[in-house]
Amino acid sequence: MNLGILASKGSLFVTRPTLGTHVATLEKMQAAAKELFGMITKKAIKVSIGQRFPLAAAGEAQEALAARKTTGATILTLD
Repeated sequence: MNLGILASKGSLFVTRPTLGTHVATLEKMQAAAKELFGMITKKAIKVSIGQRFPLAAAGEAQEALAARKTTGATILTLD
């Protein structure tokens, strides 16, 4: 992609945000995880679990993900 075209279109830009931009240290990552899971526990955020795979079927889970045959979260269980 020729990003120089953006300049001719008038102040357009490209960004690629990463998690590291927001949680650059282990402490910040742990605090963010604690806040996220707290919100999930309080049901302020709903998590859609689309499918569960036993840990022994992790390869099958990876194949389903790669083939775009999943929706929502994919969970590996210890069953």
